[in-house]
Amino acid sequence: MKRLSLLMAAALLVAQPLLAHEGHEHGDEKKAMPNLGDTPQRLPDGVVFLPKPAQRQMGVLTLKVVEQDLPRSIELPGKVIMDPHLGGRVQAMITGRIEPAGEHGLPSAGSRVKKGDVLAWVVPAAGQIERSNQSALLAELKASRQLAEKRLHRLNELADTVPRKEIEAAESEILSLNGRIAAVGSGLSGREALVAPVAGIIAASNAVVGQVVESKELVFEIVDPDSLHIEALAYEPLELGEVASASIALGGRAVPLSFIGASRRLREQALPLLFENHAVGAGLALPLGQPVKIQVLLRSTVKGLPIPQKALVRSPANELMVWVKESPERFVPRPVRTQPFDGVQVMAADGLKPGDRVVVDGAGLINQIR
Repeated sequence: MKRLSLLMAAALLVAQPLLAHEGHEHGDEKKAMPNLGDTPQRLPDGVVFLPKPAQRQMGVLTLKVVEQDLPRSIELPGKVIMDPHLGGRVQAMITGRIEPAGEHGLPSAGSRVKKGDVLAWVVPAAGQIERSNQSALLAELKASRQLAEKRLHRLNELADTVPRKEIEAAESEILSLNGRIAAVGSGLSGREALVAPVAGIIAASNAVVGQVVESKELVFEIVDPDSLHIEALAYEPLELGEVASASIALGGRAVPLSFIGASRRLREQALPLLFENHAVGAGLALPLGQPVKIQVLLRSTVKGLPIPQKALVRSPANELMVWVKESPERFVPRPVRTQPFDGVQVMAADGLKPGDRVVVDGAGLINQIR
């Protein structure tokens, strides 16, 4: 009986399935995810693992994108120009030498002036022969005046016997000679005042003490500190009735512009469009002649996902993309196709969907993680 019991126990052991002990699994059990630790790293599939402490240190911020009805936008090249109503230019009318108008010397760029202020003097510069001719003419006129004064004195003594019209003619001749003498004398020793035509800020000063300027030469430019004018060039056909407004990017913010109108003549095969902004300090934001990119907003609208311009980065293949936060410590690259919007924001036309959390601060740092 004892032998029979041993044989039955052995048979039961053979009939039972073989079970692997701990640490020697051989089936299709799901493998556990590796422990990535606390070090930021890029995984083989391009996803970036970024722990929370590293996110706070890098200043990573995200924004949930929302689909909106946005005005259609086109980007045009342009430049800053002077406001023709509130700005002005000071030009020399004669050829001469620049002299300061006061004890403080010539005004420099950035100085504030008032309308009617004398900015400088232009002393006429004449050649030696011309000055000699003017001096000779001045001497001749003075001699003629002396003779006319003596003749008037004799006529006044004979006033009872001389017709009154002869005395009046002599007086008129003396007045004429005095005027001619003053005109010739001012040409020799006079000077022209360069007067500010408007109030504002001197944008450019081309004057130096002792400098010789030609007639019609630009000496000073004055701008209104609270007026900004921008001229854009449209090389493609554009229906002017569709233009609503415009904006430019300045210091991380969008500066709105009002549409003034358009020229009716092409310039270098482009149609000039004029925009303006009147606000405190608007005219000092950009210098005259500064090239800018203008985002012209049209009246028609389209559905899109606006995202900040700073969220865009370049992939190793030089493709435009953004980083999307899929989980608290998981960031996925998304190639996107964008369209211009207002200079600070762009419209994502492809690659994103509503509700995605896009990295808007720290995208460049995430892009450098390897």
